Amino acid sequence: MKQQVLTFILNGEEVAVLVTPTETLLDVLRERLQITGPKRGCDDGECGACTVLLDGEPVRSCLTLALTVEGRTVTTVEGLMVKGELDRLQKAFYERGAFQCGFCTPGMLMVAKSLLAKNPNPSRDEIRSYMAGNLCRCGSYEEIIEAIQAVAAGEY
Repeated sequence: MKQQVLTFILNGEEVAVLVTPTETLLDVLRERLQITGPKRGCDDGECGACTVLLDGEPVRSCLTLALTVEGRTVTTVEGLMVKGELDRLQKAFYERGAFQCGFCTPGMLMVAKSLLAKNPNPSRDEIRSYMAGNLCRCGSYEEIIEAIQAVAAGEY
């Protein structure tokens, strides 16, 4: 299959990579660019483990054709750190134990980042509703909600 050059902003830096028309963003991130934050979970958009931000909006990278991000901005969990400093959401998740195995955490963080950008002071119900598409098989939902609430309250 013929390859094309895909150029986009990834975690604040412009990247150019050869891709085929059928490759997903998840495949390009993990296999071509060695960005391992987004996880391959279900491969059909149900679990949220592969969630990244596309122009600030959460998308399932396993369902997003790579070529659709041409010229756009993609942020993965790796892009949350600034100058080696954890993002306040990352700090809150860590300090409040909002993970067990950690597999879902990158996707959870990206959705939470989007939520707080849109609504800096969400209610518990708004958090639950916004995060509903991301599954945690370990059952850390309560800690995840508490971490997001702590960030919204300015504790981080």
